[in-house]
Amino acid sequence: METKVISSGIKHSRLPESYIRPESERPKLSEVSDCENVPVIDLACGDRSLIVRQIGEACFCFGFFQVINHGVSKDAVEKMLQVAKEFFSLPVEEKLKLYSDDPSKTTRLSTSFNVKKETVHNWRDYLRLHCHPLEKYVPEWPSNPSSFKEIVSNYCAQVRQLGFRLQEAIAESLGLDKDSIKEVLGEQGQHMAVNYYPPCPQPDLTYGLPGHTDPNALTILLQDLNVSGLQVLKDGKWLAINPLPDAFVINIGDQLQALSNGMYKSVWHRAIVNSDKARLSVASFLCPCDHAVMGAPKALTADGSPVIYRDFTYAEYYKKFWSRNLDQEHCLELFKN
Repeated sequence: METKVISSGIKHSRLPESYIRPESERPKLSEVSDCENVPVIDLACGDRSLIVRQIGEACFCFGFFQVINHGVSKDAVEKMLQVAKEFFSLPVEEKLKLYSDDPSKTTRLSTSFNVKKETVHNWRDYLRLHCHPLEKYVPEWPSNPSSFKEIVSNYCAQVRQLGFRLQEAIAESLGLDKDSIKEVLGEQGQHMAVNYYPPCPQPDLTYGLPGHTDPNALTILLQDLNVSGLQVLKDGKWLAINPLPDAFVINIGDQLQALSNGMYKSVWHRAIVNSDKARLSVASFLCPCDHAVMGAPKALTADGSPVIYRDFTYAEYYKKFWSRNLDQEHCLELFKN
């Protein structure tokens, strides 16, 4: 029987047909250069106005940035990466106990992006976890490795606080009250995708994840230091974002693009794969509560600027996002005035 995941231990000498992209959609890796001027923001520099200004410039010009001295402990980060590796090293029969291709399941192991709808698959397995409130979701998380629940709970709690601090700075950078974004987003949900990209025999023919934007408010990404794979679209060119020690990559999601009335960009990004090394990443997503209404604050349109997006709830947006292919046109386009 064909296994449902690609982290099965089976070595492929050629890429299976269902993963090969049409020629026009391939990553063209030879055309990708390193992003030399990634904004790196020191959250412990002591100058609040400088941090706010740097974050505002990064959100406006790039849609992403890296943060250092971010307050998430080195111990929590190292243990998170270690337990993620341990999980994906489990026997395939053990992992498959958590397998589901139903996006509505709150804890699931799956593969690609949306296997029911896709015509071409992505070279990725992932463990998707809902993380807030912890007491609600932790009981359904993996019990193997035995330390998984404790380690991931601690990591999630620290990352959540970092996300809130960043949302405050983003609000201030727009000239808004520091709590205004958090108030609009309500009791924020938190999800995690632990992504595993096995070695791929023909990386130039496929993706780990094709170009997409994130449907949530804010993404906090922990990259594998040993294997790069994240690329972002800047001025029409794909640029590689090389991992930085003790840093997180912060992505603006679709909801913050809407709330900033289009001033801040939800960045297009993708994951490529490696021919001889597996790659791991841990993406944490802060999401508005389902009934939160996304609409530009009055302060951002008081000068007569047009309101770019109609009001919509996050539940409405998320449903639309999951009903499409990942690499279709930007989902926000469907909500323009």
